[in-house]
Amino acid sequence: MKQVIFTADDFGLCLEVNEAVERAHTSGVLSAASLMVAAPAAADAIARAKRLPKLKVGLHLTLVDGSPLLPPAEVPSLVDARGAFSDDLVASGIKWFFSSAARRDLRKEIGAQFTAFRAAGIKLDHVNAHNHMHLHPTVLSIILENARAFDVRAVRIPAEPPQLFLAPWLALMRGRIRRAGLRANDVLVGLRETGHLTEAAVLSALDNLQDGVSEFYFHPATAATPALRTAAPDYDRLGELHALTSRPVANRLKALGLAPIGFGDLKPL
Repeated sequence: MKQVIFTADDFGLCLEVNEAVERAHTSGVLSAASLMVAAPAAADAIARAKRLPKLKVGLHLTLVDGSPLLPPAEVPSLVDARGAFSDDLVASGIKWFFSSAARRDLRKEIGAQFTAFRAAGIKLDHVNAHNHMHLHPTVLSIILENARAFDVRAVRIPAEPPQLFLAPWLALMRGRIRRAGLRANDVLVGLRETGHLTEAAVLSALDNLQDGVSEFYFHPATAATPALRTAAPDYDRLGELHALTSRPVANRLKALGLAPIGFGDLKPL
C-alpha cells in the first residue's frame, strides 16, 4: 500500500512562505505544513491555517538557525550574544549532549513551543524540527516526553535510502517512536534534493514510489526575497511552489490513485 504526504516546512517564516503554503494547498496538492511558532510571520500562518481546515498543520521545532520563543535570558545556554540560536548544527548537537544546562534550557524552550502551538487552537498533526535536529537523541527524548501532554501522534523520520552511515541511527529513532505508540513516515522524499523538489523531481519520485508512507517535503515561497536568499541561497522556492501547483503532478497522482494526506490520517499503530 502506498500513501503520500506533501508537506511544506517553515510555515510562519515570512509572508511569502505563508502565501505559498496557502496557494499550494488551495490550488495544488499540498496536504500539510510544519509551523514555526516563534518565526516572524507565525501569527499570519496561524490565521491562514484556521481558514484552511483541511490543511494538516504540525509543529516545526526551531532550536537552531532562528530565535527562541522564550526570552533569551530564560534559555542562556542556547543563544548567542544577539539572543539567537547558533547556526552551527554540529556544535549545537555536541553542546546539547554534554551540557546539563543546555538540556535544561532545551526542555524549557521545546515545552514553550508546544504550549504556543496548543494556544493557537490548531490540531497538532505531526512534529519535526528545523534542520532535522530531532535526530538528536536529547531532542527526540524531550518530544517523546511531551507526547502525551500535547497529543503528539506522529513524528517525521528524515530517512531517504540509501543512507548507509545514518541507517543504524535512523533504525533506533524509528524504534523509539514506535515504542511510544506514535506514527511516522517510512521515507522522506527530497532529503537529498532539499530546496530543489521541482516538478521533474516530484514526477520522477512518484514513478519510483515504494510501498509505505512517503512524505515529500518542500520549502516553497511566492518570491525569493533577500532574506530567504540569505537563509538558503540555493533553494529553488519558486520551482517548488510550481511543482506543488503543477497540473502534471496532480495528474500523475490521480493516475496512481493517490491523494496526499496528513499524518493524522494514518491508521493508529
